[in-house]
Amino acid sequence: MNDIPDFLSPWREVGGGGGGGGGGFWDGVPVEKFVTTVAGGKPDQGTSVQVAWTEEELRVRFEAEDTDAWATMTAPKSLIYEEEVVEIFLDSVGDLESYYEIEVNPLNTVLDLVLRRNRSGYLQDFKWVCEGLRTSVELTSKGWVTNVEIPWRSVSLGQPRAGDRWRVNFCRIDRPKGKERELTSWSHLGRANFHTPERFGILHFVR
Repeated sequence: MNDIPDFLSPWREVGGGGGGGGGGFWDGVPVEKFVTTVAGGKPDQGTSVQVAWTEEELRVRFEAEDTDAWATMTAPKSLIYEEEVVEIFLDSVGDLESYYEIEVNPLNTVLDLVLRRNRSGYLQDFKWVCEGLRTSVELTSKGWVTNVEIPWRSVSLGQPRAGDRWRVNFCRIDRPKGKERELTSWSHLGRANFHTPERFGILHFVR
């Protein structure tokens, strides 16, 4: 298995507005591709991710190829991982004792939770809410695009500084109708379980 991957997240100035930033916000931001979670190969339907940071938040943009993007769940906190989703995993401390998970489906339904290490593994806390979270989803001719804006106050003690590093991963569950589900991720995990924090990659804040 490859070494733990690195992801460069550049600083961006913003002038307001939601939806992940338009008007060239993502121009020049590194693009990372997903691999199959177990084997580390090329997915049947690809996904790319970009990450940037501003004064107020971390911004993540997914572009998912999908011939049939679908979902049925619309209520917040639904178990949307049972259908199609993109997922964000964040450990802002980097000690792997706890981490945040944010999921979004093609209907822009959100599931947010925090996981904390205990004697038997990690305990899921679905009561946690990412205050101030903003998400948007656009269905396109090629699939679906998801923008996520995560306020610093909800996942860290404050805005990071240039040179800081977080442990992160970005994942996707694709469930093509009539086919087996496909699990993909930015950091190759080597098993069919996204909850493998020791394989989370390293997000570098650069400015």
